[in-house]
Amino acid sequence: MSQHEPSSSTIAHLSDFVRLGLVAAAPVAAQIVGSAFNIWYNLTQVRPLLSETQHERLVETISVFNVSIYPAATVVWLWVVFRLRRPMCRMMAGENLDSQTRWRSRQRVINLPWWIAGIGAVAWMSCIPALIFSLHKLPEVLDERVSMHLAISILLGGMIAVTHGFFAVELISQRLLFPAFFADVQPSSTRGAFPLSLRGRGLMWAMSAGVCPIISLLLLHMMPEVNQQRAFLFPLAVGIVAIIFGLTTAWMLGRLYSEPVRELQRAARNVAEGNLQTKVEILRADEFGPLITEFNKMVAGLREGERLRQTFGLHVGREAARQILASDPGLGGVEQCLTVMFVDIRNFTASSGTRTPQEVVSILNEFLTEMVEIVEQEHGGMVNKYLGDGFMALFGAGDERADHADAALQAGADMLLRLRGLNDRFQQRRIAPLGIGIGIHTGLALVGSIGSASRLEFTAIGDTVNVASRVESVTKSVGVPLLITAATRQYLTREWKLVECEPQKVKGVVEPIVIFTLPPES
Repeated sequence: MSQHEPSSSTIAHLSDFVRLGLVAAAPVAAQIVGSAFNIWYNLTQVRPLLSETQHERLVETISVFNVSIYPAATVVWLWVVFRLRRPMCRMMAGENLDSQTRWRSRQRVINLPWWIAGIGAVAWMSCIPALIFSLHKLPEVLDERVSMHLAISILLGGMIAVTHGFFAVELISQRLLFPAFFADVQPSSTRGAFPLSLRGRGLMWAMSAGVCPIISLLLLHMMPEVNQQRAFLFPLAVGIVAIIFGLTTAWMLGRLYSEPVRELQRAARNVAEGNLQTKVEILRADEFGPLITEFNKMVAGLREGERLRQTFGLHVGREAARQILASDPGLGGVEQCLTVMFVDIRNFTASSGTRTPQEVVSILNEFLTEMVEIVEQEHGGMVNKYLGDGFMALFGAGDERADHADAALQAGADMLLRLRGLNDRFQQRRIAPLGIGIGIHTGLALVGSIGSASRLEFTAIGDTVNVASRVESVTKSVGVPLLITAATRQYLTREWKLVECEPQKVKGVVEPIVIFTLPPES
């Protein structure tokens, strides 16, 4: 909501009687302006055409009309407005209304501008036959110009009062009544309501602020002047009133148009900046209502999509999720040079037999939390899949980084260091320390989605992956926690202190693999 408008908290503290009273009083100013214009017209254009007797009859008829028709119209208007008090009190108190009562109340709130327009139009237009008939009842001959002047004055005054009152009621009811009656739904979804469309609102403003004053000036110009001294004064007054009225109604229309536009711009800017909690709270019954509803649905869809992406990232890894979402869906992959790491907890399956399932899961989750943080957050790797009590990680998949071998080796070293602190905590809780094996190999692998058309998995496949898995198994026989292959050593871009181990025969490779490990102090 705009900073120039009353805040929602201020509106919320207004009593039901005050809200309805302000809505009921909204058209008063318009009626006063219209009546003043009508009186001024009669004094300048009609009075000189009347005899003294006719003038007295006109004043008498206007007085009787005003004390009969207008109070009756006021009572009807107050009845229309304050009939909303009971359902509004119940809705503000959080009570459940039956669907029929709730629908009729919401319909009436939206149609309030039409109610005041209809009541005002009947009251104003009934003046024309009443005044003309009363004057014709006198025995004196009535100047033929009187009827035309009276009709013009009443039409102009009525147009000012009815149109301005319509806009005033529409503006104030949107501010004070819509929040009470439409807390959970957009007013535009109310069936049977007739909100003025944006186009209709513009046409009404143009008719009342432009067309009617121009027509009145043309009619005045075509009719012979009764008082030459006032030949210029009244048209000038008509022009001034038209300008003031036009500016006033333009201001009200601007409020009706600018508020939703500003709020939609603000919300769109927030969404562009990544704030998906934004929501447009404005309640509108016109074309802005469905637009706001669809915008909020769009943001809710984006919010749900972001939640799914985050959940997706938790299951497959954030980096894997990013690559999957960035690539075309379907089967296939891209051959890349990358470094593959396999990590496994030593003898974890055997030791789990002495622990409860809850303890096993707790220990495993604590271990994986620490190790995954090192791989993904500290060294830019991607934990591709969990393998029971271990996992497979990829370095250099998708980002084409040149130091993927260094990142993998440094991650392995940091994991061994972090494991020491983790085991210290385990010992304090009387949990046996964990031992791990880490195997690292570098080479070409096919990275992408594999599986069936209905079930895919993002992973890396090829000899490089198989060799990395075999090397991790070799750590058991060699008796060291971390081993890298000669291929990985060739891709290192930094100087590392490495210790060469005895070449090892692994399944699937003809020649023994040359392997290296870190010195104990590393």
